[in-house]
Amino acid sequence: MPALLRTAAAYAWRLIAVGVVVRVAFSVLGQFHRIAVAVFLGLVIAAVLRPVAGLLARFLPRSLAVAVALVGGIVVVLGALALMGETVADQRSGLEREFVDGIDRIERRLEEPPFRLPADAFADLQSRIGRLLSEHRSTLISTALSGASRLLEVLTVLALAVFCAVFFTHSGERQWQWVCAQLPAGARQRVTVAGRAAWRTFTGYTHGVLLVAGTNAVLVGIALFALGVPLAVPLALLEFLAAFIPLIGSPIALAVAAVVALATKGPLIALVVVALIVVIGQIEGHVLHPLVMSWAVRLHPVVVALAVVGGAVAAGVIGAVVAVPLVAVVWSVCRALREQPGA
Repeated sequence: MPALLRTAAAYAWRLIAVGVVVRVAFSVLGQFHRIAVAVFLGLVIAAVLRPVAGLLARFLPRSLAVAVALVGGIVVVLGALALMGETVADQRSGLEREFVDGIDRIERRLEEPPFRLPADAFADLQSRIGRLLSEHRSTLISTALSGASRLLEVLTVLALAVFCAVFFTHSGERQWQWVCAQLPAGARQRVTVAGRAAWRTFTGYTHGVLLVAGTNAVLVGIALFALGVPLAVPLALLEFLAAFIPLIGSPIALAVAAVVALATKGPLIALVVVALIVVIGQIEGHVLHPLVMSWAVRLHPVVVALAVVGGAVAAGVIGAVVAVPLVAVVWSVCRALREQPGA
């Protein structure tokens, strides 16, 4: 038996064993995915609140500092949602009129050269949509009811995430020390080093993506407001949330803004918004991510792209959000363990 083949076989069965363990782990997490998502969100909230709570703890008791930081974060989130709702409510009547006029302008342009669509094409499309909705009314009602149950699940996950975040923020270090104390003495040092590296990378990624998302949202909000595009505040908030999905989130959010601009302000403003997609994408990809993320997440853009696509295929939007920090944490842990003496 050649030595090369024996070495390849040794690596192969070990890789198969690791793959089986990973598969079983993900299968177990899949059965309890709501709990896993709640714990992940709790870690995100704790990564954001711990610096604030640590600063407040210099002047207040630790428990009170955590409570003030948590209540302040909830007030900020609810304030942003209230601002978005108030903006939509104030612009509702004008938006309805602008959307109707915009759709009429689009129809007239499509009837002109070079498109030359028939004048009754849109009327026929509207009638078909109406028939489709009436034929599938029961399906739509059941979907709406299932959406209500999904909303209850989302609220439950958020409540559990906040509950976990409170304890992670207040006594996360003591909890981790207790976990390490339950391990064999020979493994405690390596697990402690791995945990510190993982938390350092995770918090760095969380703070970095918040900074990138906030910068993108401010740039988009200013640009849309200057262009006179309605719903600038909600679209900026959408950009903020979409930035948590690297590479593809911002273009999708700005594509929605381009559709709104096309329907309300015409093709010229929509083209400007499309140009804005390119400019902000370049700023995010070549300025913000390299400057903000390089110190916390040392991953090649190809690895980031593969992680996002793989996470989206495996678990949808949640997978796309979780994939990059998960890969970054695993890589950081492997690097920290390699640098350990005697590794």
